[in-house]
Amino acid sequence: MRKIILATGILAAALSCTQATYEYVDYDTFRVTSVNNAPVAMPDGTINPEIRFMEDPEPDTRVASTTVVTMAKDLLGSIRSNDLVHICGTYKGHDIDGSELIQSGKLLLPKDGPVKNLIIVSHFTIGANYECPTEAFPLEGALAAKGYAVAIADYIGFGITSARIHPYMHVESTARSVVDMALAVKPYLEHIGRKPESDKVILVGYSQGGSTTMAVMKMIQNEYSGILPIKKVYAGGGPYDLAVTYDYSMELDATGIPCAIPMIVQGVSVGDNLHLNMGDFFQPKLLANYDSWINSKQYTVKEINTLIDAKSLHEIMTAEGRDKTSPQTARLYKALMLNSVLNFHPDAPIYMFHSQDDETVPFANALRAEQYFKGNNIHFDFNHYGKHGTGCVRFLIKVSEEL
Repeated sequence: MRKIILATGILAAALSCTQATYEYVDYDTFRVTSVNNAPVAMPDGTINPEIRFMEDPEPDTRVASTTVVTMAKDLLGSIRSNDLVHICGTYKGHDIDGSELIQSGKLLLPKDGPVKNLIIVSHFTIGANYECPTEAFPLEGALAAKGYAVAIADYIGFGITSARIHPYMHVESTARSVVDMALAVKPYLEHIGRKPESDKVILVGYSQGGSTTMAVMKMIQNEYSGILPIKKVYAGGGPYDLAVTYDYSMELDATGIPCAIPMIVQGVSVGDNLHLNMGDFFQPKLLANYDSWINSKQYTVKEINTLIDAKSLHEIMTAEGRDKTSPQTARLYKALMLNSVLNFHPDAPIYMFHSQDDETVPFANALRAEQYFKGNNIHFDFNHYGKHGTGCVRFLIKVSEEL
């Protein structure tokens, strides 16, 4: 076991006869690469401008009589610690084929005081590598200010594995990345003296993260219920049923998030080892550029959408790609069904949120989830909460209020 003291200021603390707050130890399961402190709120009460919001809407977009940033202040509530410690590190995870793959993620902690629970976050869709948790201040990380440890994996294709294609919406590999990080972080927290007061974990995720969170719940129930007992699950705005999402979008001939089309097709193809020919699915402009636009990890979701410059499915996808009875699309459609997360019965209570105004992830997903999970210990909160990005802030405020 390696023990490397990383905290700066320890010597100065010793000289002043005061005890250092931390000794950051590079532990076998979670190997630290950097440690930084950052506040959630600035001295004037505004949100730290480094916090990464969803791109739609922009942080200063007005919602009724307020702005998204003003709403986000409610995330703080009765915070326990405004100053958060950001610990980036690597851990031994699993590749798509189950082999070992070193991955990266971020652990956020209140600077001092006890830790209540470990919150396992599955992050929302990103495009550029500089948006991933280890490179940014993720919005969900602000929940640590309520006295929690928050663990957020980068996912395969981001962070230390950014040269890889991200298996977007391949639920098994993405959920495995999240669970593997939680398993690495749990003994690390104990090793540095920040073991949570409760062994029970809380799962949180919105959008792609909402779907992934449900897959994480299933995986923990099936494989790690004794190690990571679940207290509660919070899932918001998730594409829980990809086949329903496909059908809905094809019927409308429209999508609220154009970049998701190539991301899903190649992500599921890579994740399920389908070896689909992208030429069967993408119109010429997208076909010629999707690799540089998406796999370079240089562009954000908003920038990729601008580059695609189309919202009609017939402008983005070929006729064959829009016909689920065609041979290759039938293979994709089957994989979409297999990557649905509406295929298990939850043991822990769930809070499921979705805005009926969501144009990015069709509300049909929430209705399918309500139909499937009816009778379980689940609270459905479906209302007019604004578009997808605004819904993300409202969702996290509701999570924060319950914590």
